Amino acid sequence: MRDDAQRWDARHAGADDVGPLPPDLLRGREDLLPAGGRALDVACGRGAVSRWLAARGFAVDAVDVSPVGLSAVGPGVRTVLHDLDDGLPPSCTGPYDVVVCQRFRDPRLYPQLAASLAPGGLLVITVLSEVDEGPGPFRAPAGELRAAFAGLDVLVDVEQDGEAGLVARSAG
Repeated sequence: MRDDAQRWDARHAGADDVGPLPPDLLRGREDLLPAGGRALDVACGRGAVSRWLAARGFAVDAVDVSPVGLSAVGPGVRTVLHDLDDGLPPSCTGPYDVVVCQRFRDPRLYPQLAASLAPGGLLVITVLSEVDEGPGPFRAPAGELRAAFAGLDVLVDVEQDGEAGLVARSAG
């Protein structure tokens, strides 16, 4: 955790503040978002998505390895300092009406992300991909997200330009 935390702390310390932003895959698709409830923002960084969800009335748990990143999240969001290499924190088991994970890939977490969804809950996930880019240590092979979340109702499935993303709903 220490090396990851230091690396991300340095990156976040030099970053400009970004206002609340929707997850990339929900831009223009905000109607897919439930009316409210609980939300989990995994690997939240500086919390732009967490703040966006909180502004829409969600009770948000924001998880990251970087204390510097979490310090930028702001009020109205519960922050949890945790190394995701150890799985989701015990205090963040759900059920959640929305689970967001942007640009953090650990296939070992996929079952936990799906299991943390409430009935009818929405998963929004993006990862780096080999599609249009080629292999790399942090890149998902083609079809990884669709296969990992095959038990969910897939609403959006995108793989292009080195990114893969999925928006899916649990059975409700």
